[in-house]
Amino acid sequence: MKSLPKKNRTPRVALLIETSRSYGRDLLLGIAKYVRIHGPWAIEFEEGDPSETTPDWFARWSGDGVIARVKTPTIARAIARKKVQAVDLYGGLPDLKIPTIRSDEPAVGCLAAEHLIERGFRQFAFCGYNGTDWSDRRRIGFERTIAAKGFPCQIFQNPIPRIDRSTAEYEEHGIKYEQQLNRWLVALPKPIGLMVCNDSRGRQVLTCCHALGLAIPDEIAVIGVDKDEVLCELSELPLSSVILNTERIGFEAAALLDRMMRGYQPSGEEIVIEPKGIATRRSTEVLAIDDRHIAAALRTIREHACEGLDVAALLKTVPLSRSSLERRFAQLLGQSPNAEIMRIKLGRTKQLLIDSDLPLNAIAEKAGFESQEYMSRVFKKKLGLTPGQFRAQSQPARRLKD
Repeated sequence: MKSLPKKNRTPRVALLIETSRSYGRDLLLGIAKYVRIHGPWAIEFEEGDPSETTPDWFARWSGDGVIARVKTPTIARAIARKKVQAVDLYGGLPDLKIPTIRSDEPAVGCLAAEHLIERGFRQFAFCGYNGTDWSDRRRIGFERTIAAKGFPCQIFQNPIPRIDRSTAEYEEHGIKYEQQLNRWLVALPKPIGLMVCNDSRGRQVLTCCHALGLAIPDEIAVIGVDKDEVLCELSELPLSSVILNTERIGFEAAALLDRMMRGYQPSGEEIVIEPKGIATRRSTEVLAIDDRHIAAALRTIREHACEGLDVAALLKTVPLSRSSLERRFAQLLGQSPNAEIMRIKLGRTKQLLIDSDLPLNAIAEKAGFESQEYMSRVFKKKLGLTPGQFRAQSQPARRLKD
């Protein structure tokens, strides 16, 4: 590896990241945010999608570090020839000898599953690109979460494409087998909650459902991944989507590369970043529960849990005794009304810790906890971290500054 650049010389960094999709653009925004705070860097990149090979300028480039989504052995070899420090943001190639920072893909699948379970579904399915590392990992997280609740899950089994394809080529591969997808969608039991591996696949599924006369979300509720605003809003119906913490991935990658260019030797393990939450749109705005009283109770919890709602107040909204309410919750959802109220409150707490600089007492009030101390105890018990520790992990700029 090249030696540490002198302090009076600006580090030269190459970025091999696609700019055609929101995921790549958000990675670049995270890198730019780090450089604004801790730079300057002399950055070289170009618009496009360096998915299978490096751009022409990279052969002539001479610098100190590379941040790339290393999707093919060709790109990996090109980076290795430069003998510079490098960070990978893809993580799909085995035996790659550079550190990787990526989204926590099983956690993405888990979050999507929890969203559909919250909607009251008891039948589930997943549609991705088989053999694709990131899609398979999301499927695994989805399946595990569904199985833990004792529900069935059906998987769309399309033929496996070549593993080193670009995202656009995977999508073309999916379109090629669209008739197979149509038959699978028609045969699914209804109602069903369906996770797709990304928003592009989600848009394809929604288009197919519309052509087949399948009602979204009443028969099939669909959730994607990436929160690609254009794809989500231009779908047949606005698409719900898991929000990845992509800017933070880019920020952390830049921070790691900066340390490496100054002499730090990483241990080589993969660093994963949890998703931020769910952008709920019309494709999952449904409660798939035949019991109208429990459906009404769930709607009340979702809308008012953070306003101090408790089971006594909840009982005023449904004509059920406490024992009947708790028995039906256990039968239909596998948990108590109190547990569902707490789940919503903790979700709101996490969102505020990530997205705001509010003090903990203000967050406790907005999330519906009676005190900051009680919120902190429950948060630590459920997540294994204090609210302060969670915020430090979720706001990299604050952590690096400290």
